Amino acid sequence: MAEHMVVLGGAGFIGSSLALGIREAHAGWRITCFDNLRRRGSELNLPRLKAKDINFIHGDIRFPSDLDLGTTPPNIILDCSAEPSVLAGVSSPQYVLQTNLIATTHILEWARQTNARLMFLSTSRVYPIAAIHSLKTVEQSTRFMWDSRQELPGASGAGISEEFPLEGYRTLYGATKLASELLIAEYRHAYGLQVIINRCGVVAGPWQMGKVDQGVFVLWMAAHYFQKKLSYIGYGGSGKQLRDLLHVHDLLQLVLYQLDHFAELDGATFNVGGGADFALSLLETTQLCEQITGRRITIEKVAKERPGDVPVFITDSTRVIRRTGWKPAISPAAALQQIHQWIVEHENILRPVFT
Repeated sequence: MAEHMVVLGGAGFIGSSLALGIREAHAGWRITCFDNLRRRGSELNLPRLKAKDINFIHGDIRFPSDLDLGTTPPNIILDCSAEPSVLAGVSSPQYVLQTNLIATTHILEWARQTNARLMFLSTSRVYPIAAIHSLKTVEQSTRFMWDSRQELPGASGAGISEEFPLEGYRTLYGATKLASELLIAEYRHAYGLQVIINRCGVVAGPWQMGKVDQGVFVLWMAAHYFQKKLSYIGYGGSGKQLRDLLHVHDLLQLVLYQLDHFAELDGATFNVGGGADFALSLLETTQLCEQITGRRITIEKVAKERPGDVPVFITDSTRVIRRTGWKPAISPAAALQQIHQWIVEHENILRPVFT
């Protein structure tokens, strides 16, 4: 029987990338992308979706009436929707709360009423900041790194696993996603929903409209290409803060496996990221961008950190690798090469977004 999948946040970077990849893998499925088009550049994905016979609905998950699809309810809901900026809730929390938490109740009610399976994309930002700051950190010539010996459970040189303590503050963004996870667990227990939760780290690739607070690797490449200024913010302006990078195509491979094994993986929560082998500091990212573009730009040094900043975050994806056999394959250097080629090929439509 053909599935009907609704991708919430389906015109965004991750949502559209997954929808297009799932369409290629499952030509007979009906796929509907749903998005409020709030993020600049998301409208550029609409022709790509249309070209692959993916339906698009302009709506907002904050309003339950927008989720009424009439006689065509979904069998699968892939929730990629979010206000993903860590900084978004600093000055005004309402949009973050309404989009990332209140809307989850709307989505869960929709899933309950339609008996749809739910795949929820959460975030590594559910892990508390103070606990991350307490980890032993080593400074190297181009990066900060975690010491391989840590006292907190779920922390090691391989990164942070699902056993890492959850007590403490974590930014409003992270709190809304963790609260959503708790609500999802309650609905699964009370109403028998089938659910998989993926806590994603930094995801990057072509068609991401990167900004300073979300999509940093694409932003870095675009700034080099278009000759825009950047800043190393915090940690003395060293640029040594480190993140692991997961290419969106690698995320797609995992999601395809999970969709094919939903009942087997029902109830699982997974950390999903590139891991220690696919980590880059900002300084190292600058070096790669210079090599790939042949261009150098001004990068200012700002000593003070922003709210929610951490010097290192690496995702330990051991659990999902053991359960599924999936493993990231596209290196950060290859990802940056692909992003550069994408910018070159679509310079005219991307210039207004990045400049």
